[in-house]
Amino acid sequence: MGLKSIRDKIDAIDSKILKLLNARMEQAIIARKYKDQVMDSNREKEILERIESDTGELISPAFCQKLFKDIMSESRKLQEKNYDIIAFQGEHGAYSEMAAKAWNKELISIPCSSFADVFNGVENGRFEYGIVPVDNTLGGIVGEVNNNLMHTHLHIVGAIENPVEHCLLTLPGTNHRDIKKVYSHSQALSQCKNFLERNDLEPVPYYDTAGAAKMLSEERPEGVAVIASKFAAVLYNLEIIKSNIEDSRANKTRFVVLSKNKIEKGGEKCSIIFTTEHKAGTLFKVLEIFAKANINLTRIESMPKQLLNYAFFLDFLGSDKDEKIQKVLKEVEEHTTDLKFLGCYNERKVA
Repeated sequence: MGLKSIRDKIDAIDSKILKLLNARMEQAIIARKYKDQVMDSNREKEILERIESDTGELISPAFCQKLFKDIMSESRKLQEKNYDIIAFQGEHGAYSEMAAKAWNKELISIPCSSFADVFNGVENGRFEYGIVPVDNTLGGIVGEVNNNLMHTHLHIVGAIENPVEHCLLTLPGTNHRDIKKVYSHSQALSQCKNFLERNDLEPVPYYDTAGAAKMLSEERPEGVAVIASKFAAVLYNLEIIKSNIEDSRANKTRFVVLSKNKIEKGGEKCSIIFTTEHKAGTLFKVLEIFAKANINLTRIESMPKQLLNYAFFLDFLGSDKDEKIQKVLKEVEEHTTDLKFLGCYNERKVA
């Protein structure tokens, strides 16, 4: 082992320390939601006492005390800013986080392990917003998200359509000829199937695209690359071997932004979910109402809700402040067994 190898290990450890510090600051920002005031002397004393007892052989207690006093001071500064949070599913660097930044870069994005955690976190006030993917041009609807939408009390307050641009990422300095396996989410692997087969690369499913990038950065396995975003490459200090490796350039994902509070000023698009009686022609009657009112539908999907019963997801152009839209929704309600108005909002499309 030479000096360069040792320094590479130090660089990797430094990167982990910085990411752990960032994760700690995120938890501090969340903790502010549950505190009456920023300063908590008893809590800080408790931390310092624990740090002193946990100090290892090489690090002096005095150094650790000073270090954590600085960390807690920085945490207080962040808590005083009282940031609004937007939650997403996955690891930092996920496509959902990219969409969150595109929607509002001023919000602090916090990762969650599941879509349910995003919904629950917004519902209980832990997060101001949540962002979730509802459908993909290649993969279709995201079933778990749409199922949660059927049962949530949250409102859709925004939407954004993002192009999905997959990149092949490796550790810096990796010879592309040495790559044998490629890790990523199963959907990303399937969307890059032609590229993988053409280059004789073995696809290995992983729980998350950004999670695969994080794994490669931290564990540094040999002969391994990952498929993830450019954002993940920057975040995890990985090298982009090739960009836009997806089989179709028409690959786009639509995300919706959730909040406990609806937008009072309204927007240009509305989303509803409804069920109808299990009779022939009932869905047609609902769609006919929109057609007669000359209202443009932009999405219609269905999902099983109960035995022999389906929920229909409908997006259409218009504002709930418009009398014509209000009249249509009232008429729709008369022809449905359950109508839920998810929200009126503006939608952006990222080029």
